[in-house]
Amino acid sequence: MTSNIESIETVEHDVIVVGAGGAGLRAAIEVSAQGLSVGLVCKSLLGKAHTVMAEGGVAAALANVDQEDGWETHFRDTMNGGKKLNNWRMAQLHAQEAPDRVKELERWGAVFDRTKDGKILQRAFGGHKWKRLCHVGDRTGLEMIRTLQDRGVHQGIKVYMECTITKLLKDGDKIAGALGYYREDGRLILFKTKAVVLASGGVGKIYSITSNSWEYTADGQSLAYEAGAELIDMEFVQFHPTGMVWPPGVRGLLVTEGVRGEGGLLTNNKGERFMFNYLPESTRHEFAADVKEAKEWIDAAIAGQKTTARRPPELSTRDNVARAIYTEVKEGRGSPHGGVFLDISYQDSDRVRKKLPSMYHQFKELADVDITAGPMEVGPTCHYIMGGIKVDADTAQTRVPGIFAAGEVAGGMHGANRLGGNSLSDLVVFGRRAGLGAAEYAKGLKEMPKFKDSDVQAAIEELDAPLNRTEGPNPYDLHKKMNEIMSAYVGIFREASEMKIGVEKVAELKKEIAKVRVGGGKKFNPGWHLCRDLKNLIVAAEAVAVSALSREESRGAHSRLDFPNLEDEKWGHVNSTLSKDGDKMKLEHKPLASMPADLKKLFETK
Repeated sequence: MTSNIESIETVEHDVIVVGAGGAGLRAAIEVSAQGLSVGLVCKSLLGKAHTVMAEGGVAAALANVDQEDGWETHFRDTMNGGKKLNNWRMAQLHAQEAPDRVKELERWGAVFDRTKDGKILQRAFGGHKWKRLCHVGDRTGLEMIRTLQDRGVHQGIKVYMECTITKLLKDGDKIAGALGYYREDGRLILFKTKAVVLASGGVGKIYSITSNSWEYTADGQSLAYEAGAELIDMEFVQFHPTGMVWPPGVRGLLVTEGVRGEGGLLTNNKGERFMFNYLPESTRHEFAADVKEAKEWIDAAIAGQKTTARRPPELSTRDNVARAIYTEVKEGRGSPHGGVFLDISYQDSDRVRKKLPSMYHQFKELADVDITAGPMEVGPTCHYIMGGIKVDADTAQTRVPGIFAAGEVAGGMHGANRLGGNSLSDLVVFGRRAGLGAAEYAKGLKEMPKFKDSDVQAAIEELDAPLNRTEGPNPYDLHKKMNEIMSAYVGIFREASEMKIGVEKVAELKKEIAKVRVGGGKKFNPGWHLCRDLKNLIVAAEAVAVSALSREESRGAHSRLDFPNLEDEKWGHVNSTLSKDGDKMKLEHKPLASMPADLKKLFETK
């Protein structure tokens, strides 16, 4: 059946932004500030963004609490956390510009917690040498979204809610538009545009247990990949060490790292604090070697005082903590529901409720656990992907003219492992840069590019295909199968024999997804939406699996049982790079850009 393209709702903007979390909002604000027309497209409702889940704080070297802090130390911490696989220029820009972006949020109305002298309060977080995370209790991301939304709405930005983009349309090599549909009833919408900023988040729904909600289906990664952009570092999937493990209905729901930043202790079913046993030799000197010293640090943190004591080992990087918890559970030292215990109940109950209000209510309402009176049960949950669309550090543009990307959908900034708190500063630093880059690109085009009607028609037919088939597999069955494959064969710990099976099973699943069928019409049909999501998810699943199989070492969030060591000579200077080659996914290992000498010197001092 051929659609009448002229009857489709068609709108025109200089730039469209796909995704309305922190990165998308900041990009749209910047495009509008440059005097251009911008359309903000979000799959869900405005405000329903994963930025809200980033509860602990936004990392920026303001030095309000620890005066020794500076961008150089933040840069070094970020690079060390990412095992130096980061795009050094992105990490540099991030560390240098994060303070200005936080102060900007403050000017726009963000209400941060305060020190006694009225400055923005900062807390400790895993992997950060100094107290660096500016926060609003344990709901920092929510405050950021509120602030950015207000700013965007007051600028008059046009928002297209509950609208899914399914295809990026091109004029030769460059972007010319996008096809989307409204989720309520399937009505199509065509966007004519000079540039697209992708800010659609991560890929968490490829796994069974994830902190990510239904929107995180690799939309931006797939759209960019299909349009000719490259993906990098997709093997690096971060499993947040602390998600809820009980009751089953909330399994995977995030427990902020702020609990550990405020002094929360991890113990197994024997009452042992186990984290020190899992610290890499290279970082052991950074952490308290005994309970007494750790307690001194915690007491000082509670009192708001400085101390020379080293921080507790619970504040190691997320990859270390996640693997430690996984191992404790696997070896029989876990909690009753398959996690470990996280306890902050030894502190004053009023302080806990003041510092961690969201966590208090979350556990009280969902698990009937009072965290001021006893421990929480927590375990690893798929939370974030460090890999994503390859972009230029300064402009956030991909290799496809007119496609830009920022936030979790983009790769490079975090290397092999992201430090907590860096995601929120990443959003505003590179959201602004992506918006500015897209605006400048759009200004450079004399006229609006034109896409082909035949390309639009092909995209519509692909979207409608599951409804038109008379037989084929059920999308829910295929999604469950994908979750099982990825969790079983490409999870927290990996080895070649299992990953090879995983890659084969993903290839088989890809063929099944191409034949998926769903009944009913387009109105209020979640099965039809899932058919579209599966086409995006399978790109991410294949990218993660083949990249993980190829990297024969353990680095950051990528842990190989058969290659347990960091292999710097072979793997320390290359990104896994993926591109579309006909119907196949092409994998290459491309060298990292060399870091300038002045930045290299920063690693010579502790």
